[in-house]
Amino acid sequence: MKGTCLCGAVEVVANDAGQIGLCHCGMCRRWTGGPFFAVHCDDTVQFSGAALKTFRSSEWAERAFCGTCGSTLYYRLVPDGAYYVSAGLFQEQAFELASQIFIDEKPPFYALANQTPTLTGQQVFEQFAGGNGG
Repeated sequence: MKGTCLCGAVEVVANDAGQIGLCHCGMCRRWTGGPFFAVHCDDTVQFSGAALKTFRSSEWAERAFCGTCGSTLYYRLVPDGAYYVSAGLFQEQAFELASQIFIDEKPPFYALANQTPTLTGQQVFEQFAGGNGG
């Protein structure tokens, strides 16, 4: 898959993926203006462009954005290097919504029709602490 930010200053190349996950946590909603639609990419994902900027949002994660247009690029877990790349960067890719996390933080002003597996924030942190992803 290939994609770019809104202005084209940052390009991303990742292995093909067909599923995305959705995060409803308050931090993602503040960062994106809504839930974060993310493609879980392996460690071979490549970003190019001098406009890529990162922000360490917690002791375990960093977020990236384009320094020119502000597009959301990715959320990366520092301990294992897993990338969750913004699905909106890949305009030509067809995705299926496969899961939702931090469902307990989803505000009441929106609802999705998709029926997916969901996890609360506590369940996400329990999985992360158990070494089962995160």
